[in-house]
Amino acid sequence: MSKDNKIADTYEVSPASGYAGDVSPATAWKILGDHKDAILIDVRTRAEWNYVGVPDLADFDKKPGLVEWQIFPSMQTNPQFVDALSGTLTDTAAPLLFLCRSGVRSVAAAKAMSAAGYSTCLNVADGFEGPLDSLGKRGATRGWKAAGLPWRQT
Repeated sequence: MSKDNKIADTYEVSPASGYAGDVSPATAWKILGDHKDAILIDVRTRAEWNYVGVPDLADFDKKPGLVEWQIFPSMQTNPQFVDALSGTLTDTAAPLLFLCRSGVRSVAAAKAMSAAGYSTCLNVADGFEGPLDSLGKRGATRGWKAAGLPWRQT
């Protein structure tokens, strides 16, 4: 049985097309804690990391990988994204958890790495801040921050 099946058999993973599936921020946290080889890859921009914050994985003696999917300020897709990650990730079956602001760019990143041969690419649904609420703001109801998971300002 492959690792992606073990992940799907053990954790709540919503099926998806083109990658291993979607997980809630709480499930992502559990996977990161339960699997030494699991890696969180934050695909937001440098500006977002600096001004909004980043997940804090110190409880697991880990740091998130920070690789922009889109390059700020042009927001063009990073043509080096797959090569940058492939150059540092040797285990193609390790759980890779992709995170962005609201769970859209991270889907694209998970699909790209799946197409590059990585079998356990998971999207962290609702991302770091979640979707806009009725007041046009993020972070209050869904996402990493709203789930009360550790994060820090850089």
